[in-house]
Amino acid sequence: MAMVGFAEAAVVVKPLAYEIDGQAFEGLLVYDDAISTPRPGLVMVPNWLGVTERSAEKAARAAGKEYVVFMADLYGKTVRPSNPDEAKAAATTLRSDRGLMRTRGQAAVDAFRAQNAVALDTGKMAAIGFCFGGGAVLELARSGADLDAFVSFHGNLDTPNPDDASQIKAPVLVLHGADDPAVPKEQVEGFIAEMQATDVDWQMNVYGNAVHSFTDPYANVPGRNEYNPLVAKRAFQSMNNLLDEVFASQ
Repeated sequence: MAMVGFAEAAVVVKPLAYEIDGQAFEGLLVYDDAISTPRPGLVMVPNWLGVTERSAEKAARAAGKEYVVFMADLYGKTVRPSNPDEAKAAATTLRSDRGLMRTRGQAAVDAFRAQNAVALDTGKMAAIGFCFGGGAVLELARSGADLDAFVSFHGNLDTPNPDDASQIKAPVLVLHGADDPAVPKEQVEGFIAEMQATDVDWQMNVYGNAVHSFTDPYANVPGRNEYNPLVAKRAFQSMNNLLDEVFASQ
């Protein structure tokens, strides 16, 4: 068990091991242990570097005192990218096989629901993701996953199967930087058309003066991957607004 300091709060970070078809995976439970009553759960898919200490900090910010977060491991316990080239290779494996991406996302949801390490309100669960993880969460939504909301932060919006959007069962929120070079205008337009062809309850917030990774305090590649604290604050508030709405209806 480890403690992560974030915004003057200490949260527990606890490994959670699970298997998919005999392969070992290990994600992280992230939560404030000062609260013992069951809380809603958020499955979080991190950026393409996967399960890292920095992603645990992001999970702590998302969790606050309101939620328990499970950081999903989409690569497998033995795959821990240490640089962008390794991350790109690992992410490309899944982006080129959306069925596998969806299977691993759902397995993380199932492992989270089944765990007994922390009190969880399994009737109130959503999925959030960042960058690569945002795209993975949208694929989980398109698979028909039984969750209450899906939130993508500066995530990829493309999919090889846009007709699958008809299977989405819950509200979708996309938080997008207007100047994000990793998600070109064509992807944005394609996603909007995909959603408009359905009756999905969806929203897209487009933030000015924001590029890729705008929620990541470590992102420092001007014009490409860059932290924007004001936009990050607004995006997390938008997430919380949606979650308050959907969980209140449960």
